[in-house]
Order: sequence, then structure tokens, then C-alpha cells
Amino acid sequence: MILGTVKGTVVSTRKCSNLVGFKLLLVEPFYGNKKDIIVAADSIGAGIGELVLITTDETTQHALERSAPIDAYVVGIVDSPPQIGR
Repeated sequence: MILGTVKGTVVSTRKCSNLVGFKLLLVEPFYGNKKDIIVAADSIGAGIGELVLITTDETTQHALERSAPIDAYVVGIVDSPPQIGR
């Protein structure tokens, strides 16, 4: 899983019918290379500036209610940032 901050959204007027109902978010990883922006599908209502938890790769399909061509999916909105070094 990846912890990241929502930086923006992706708007598309035409997309695969299985993607209808998902919001596409641009997420910057909290750790690691900040230049690696991930496009993640969202159905729980995350917004710009929020810290989110993302599942990736083959585990993503287990979180979906229906089959869709998604390899990164928002599974949680984090209430407080992680405490490092405690």
C-alpha cells in the first residue's frame, strides 16, 4: 500500500464504461520520490490536499465491487499524518 497526498484530478469526457462512477485522482507519494505521481481511482470521496491510502497492483481488484481496468485505488482517507521517530 502507498500513503500519499491528493494533488489534483484527472478529467476525461470519454472512458471505458467500467470506469464510470470512479473519480480519478493525482496522488503524490508521502514517502520516496515526489516526482512519481500516481493516478488512482476513488469512490469514497477523497479530495485535493487529503492524505490517502492506496492499494496497487493485483490487490486492487480485491477492493473493487466490480471488474475495472484499475491498478491503483483509494481504500482510505487518513485522519492524521503518521508519527515518525516515536
